[in-house]
Amino acid sequence: MMLPQDMLTVIQGPGDDSSFRALVKKDYIDSVLISDVGKKRQNNEDSCAGYLPQEEHLLQSRGVLFAVADGMGGASAGEYASRMALEHTSASYYEPLSSCAIPQQMKIAVEHANALIFHESEHKSQYAGMGTTLSALVVLGNWAYIAQVGDSRVYLLRNNERLLQITYDHSLVAEQIRSGLINETDAQNHALKNLITRAVGINEDIEVDLFALGLKQGDTLLLCSDGLSNMVPDEVIQDCLRLDNLEETSALLLNCALDAGGQDNITLITVRIVDIPPQTKYQPGAKLSPPSKGSLFSRLFSSIRRRES
Repeated sequence: MMLPQDMLTVIQGPGDDSSFRALVKKDYIDSVLISDVGKKRQNNEDSCAGYLPQEEHLLQSRGVLFAVADGMGGASAGEYASRMALEHTSASYYEPLSSCAIPQQMKIAVEHANALIFHESEHKSQYAGMGTTLSALVVLGNWAYIAQVGDSRVYLLRNNERLLQITYDHSLVAEQIRSGLINETDAQNHALKNLITRAVGINEDIEVDLFALGLKQGDTLLLCSDGLSNMVPDEVIQDCLRLDNLEETSALLLNCALDAGGQDNITLITVRIVDIPPQTKYQPGAKLSPPSKGSLFSRLFSSIRRRES
């Protein structure tokens, strides 16, 4: 089901050979969306989107959805896959008749998009083998909910302190790092560093990581494709996110990736929590992916789990 466009303000781009910038303000959040083809690629296979419900009941029950997708496949298949992922994930997520909790609804939405993309790739030769990463963020009240497939990323900067990567990369080298088989230096020069182990649309079934964290006023969240995270060190990303002006922050992040070579398409969404609206109760309903032990997010996660029980 596709939602009528008058029910949502949709900021989406580009899923083609263009570049894209948009500024979104919605009451308690500011956000900037940027997608750039980079310096080496002919086409932009990335897509990014922000979905802002106009109907109050949808805004109160489902919040604001942001998503980044990095497509893959021959010819135009990559950009088609990334755009499909965003369109179908958002349509399913904002399904008016659904009564699922937020994490469960996000999981269902990604699974729905996966099924449709997989069907297209199986039945249309021009789209054979296409797939895409997907990092989706919902901001609702004082909570953020994240669904993750692939190696695009979601970061959090709080109190201008240390940058925290919330999501796990679903890639061969990331899994080897987590297993202790290689270190970060080895990963940078690994022959298979671009091989991802999960993607939307590649297989009939899909495993989706789900996260939730409580938000504080001033928090800054970053969603990005690997065209940014592979080119710009976390320390530089952290410094950029500390700037007060979100538009300047976002432009600087893009320029850092371009200055480092712009080897891939570069897509990013920055979201700043300007204010915390009246509290929205966390809705249990899906198993959350456990973070690494001892991290800041682990403490946030533990708090969430206690609140859930």
